[in-house]
Amino acid sequence: MKITEQIKQPIAFEMELFEQKFLLSMSSKVALLNRITHYIVNRKGKQMRPMFVFLVAKMINNGQVSERTYRGASVIELIHTATLVHDDVVDDSNRRRGFFSINALWKNKIAVLIGDYLLSKGLLLSIDNNDFDLLKIISVAVREMSEGELLQIEKARELDITEAVYYDIIRQKTATLIAACCSLGAASVKPNSEDVETMRKFGELIGMAFQIKDDLFDYGEESIGKPTGIDIKERKMTLPLIYALNNCSKKEKAWLINSIKNHNKDKKRVKEVIKFVKENNGLDYAVKKMKAFQNEALEILQRYPESEFKSALQLMVNYVIDRKK
Repeated sequence: MKITEQIKQPIAFEMELFEQKFLLSMSSKVALLNRITHYIVNRKGKQMRPMFVFLVAKMINNGQVSERTYRGASVIELIHTATLVHDDVVDDSNRRRGFFSINALWKNKIAVLIGDYLLSKGLLLSIDNNDFDLLKIISVAVREMSEGELLQIEKARELDITEAVYYDIIRQKTATLIAACCSLGAASVKPNSEDVETMRKFGELIGMAFQIKDDLFDYGEESIGKPTGIDIKERKMTLPLIYALNNCSKKEKAWLINSIKNHNKDKKRVKEVIKFVKENNGLDYAVKKMKAFQNEALEILQRYPESEFKSALQLMVNYVIDRKK
């Protein structure tokens, strides 16, 4: 059995019901909208975010979820999908999970409007049900994601990024959404409890490890659906590169910065940068940091009694680190 299926097992019933509710939450009177939202639903990914919501809720609430849990999972998936649709427009990307992206099939204008529609649907789902605590968690996540992306763009221009700034970027850009899933799961069954903040922290740690793992793929040999060296071509300063920059001679540093600034489209030069980062322990350092985040997340889970939901969350934390793409 695949690891993702093992993780899903204790929440199989909830995930099935969630899919029906999620499709309903997107419905509209406009035929074109329904056609596009059906296209989105039929090409869904692993659905890690709703899985976090249900597993956390069941772990802290003796295996029980509520209607609020389903709404929380729907809201997070609506808003996550909206950001992906908008990202594809921003990145001028024609593919998403191996399929054509919305902008490739229906052009940018419709893609932007679909993203806006999904965002508003998510917000209204919370407002119509007076889930204002859940709405706040989501709204903070959206604000942080936007700030993280903009901070990354700003730093890519200057190339003046420290390890601390890198952590700020990935915390906002990636970790904040997984943190929101876990705190939503807790808030849906135990509003205003300590668990809401504990689970937010747990999700944030997983998100940090998840993004470092993604950054390591840029230096990998395996085929993961995107070519290696893409971050360097886009002048994204990731942890392996930051470590190599901070631990080399002045001459090497000047060569590295010049390579990224002026030769980032030169395949041969990008390969040389990747080789330099590997030889200067950039990857080893990033792996060490990623494992530290992973262990901290697992430690948080130790506060909770043993259950199949806790075991599934432990599997999920390890899957984030061990995944091949």
